Amino acid sequence: MKFVDEASIKVEAGKGGNGCLSFRREKYIERGGPDGGDGGNGGSILLVGDDALNTLVDFRFQPNYRAEKGEHGKGSDRTGAKGEDLYVKVPRGTSVYDDETEEYLGDVNDEGQVLLVATGGRHGLGNTRFKSSTNRAPRQTTPGKPGEKRNLRLELKLIADVGLLGLPNAGKSTLISTVSAASPKIADYPFTTLVPNLGVVRLDHESSFLIADIPGLIEGAADGAGLGVQFLKHLSRTRLLLHLVDLMPVDGSDPVSNCRSIEQELVKYSEGIAEKPRWLVFTKTDLLTAEEAEARMAACAAELGAASYFSISSVTARGTDVLMQKVAEYLRDLDEEEVAGDRIRQEVHEFSRKKRLARRQRRGMEEEGDEDDFDVTVHYEP
Repeated sequence: MKFVDEASIKVEAGKGGNGCLSFRREKYIERGGPDGGDGGNGGSILLVGDDALNTLVDFRFQPNYRAEKGEHGKGSDRTGAKGEDLYVKVPRGTSVYDDETEEYLGDVNDEGQVLLVATGGRHGLGNTRFKSSTNRAPRQTTPGKPGEKRNLRLELKLIADVGLLGLPNAGKSTLISTVSAASPKIADYPFTTLVPNLGVVRLDHESSFLIADIPGLIEGAADGAGLGVQFLKHLSRTRLLLHLVDLMPVDGSDPVSNCRSIEQELVKYSEGIAEKPRWLVFTKTDLLTAEEAEARMAACAAELGAASYFSISSVTARGTDVLMQKVAEYLRDLDEEEVAGDRIRQEVHEFSRKKRLARRQRRGMEEEGDEDDFDVTVHYEP
């Protein structure tokens, strides 16, 4: 199934039912009083978390959602039935924004969690409500109120314990395929990974954690280079980042410079994500002798100011078991805390908002450039 992590939908809650204008009419009863009932409230629209979903692709084909209207009031003081609420299933980890006002409405992080996104319209009042000592036969009613209408933007952020960072071809996909049952596409060229991948690392029956692999970053990603930083939001809920650095880049580049370029892109995107615990992991160490690899890793770590580092070869699985054991121990020792804090969420949202605004401005300038560059006058001759 295609992975889609952003979608726009339109929701419209149900309109409230109108109040009823009615009077009691029975044999032998003259001038029966008012008996018009109230209308029913309109149905609301709610999003509900569902573990069975892992993408927002379905919303590309079904973008419009409308809840049921409330029934109108009836005679004999009968109230109209309430419109049925509409529950829309979304994957866990979905953030919801109002696309027009940029208002943050909430997150759906747990199975069965419900988030109200559009409130149904309030019911209208029947003429019974307006009876008084001075007005025994009121003909006044009120209509039902319209339900809320909203254009929503859904953003899916994968919920993982550990996130993998690195340049394209740093060995992220190879690592996740080695330590878990995930099977991402792996090839010897950049940008093999085009969408995030999740894998479950299970060390024993009682110890397991989720690891996320996102497409590689390059210098200038925050400005749109490569695949940009559109997938970095999936790291906002992680508790630990593993920064994979190719010890022997095929292009002959400097591993230290490569590492620092990723750090700069993280800071541009979100200082909160950049400040998350990040471990330095050197990959492809099997391409060097043990002595050469150790000397080069020590030099790189010293230049980067890293107190410790890990050495792995995903192809031969050397060092991967030790790394996963250390990760599991670290996660067990962590206190329970909110992984995606308000600060990171706001930074990610603000970055995305600026990017969307810039795209809209560019589109507007292109449209203006196409208008009236040349005025053409058509003369009709008899």
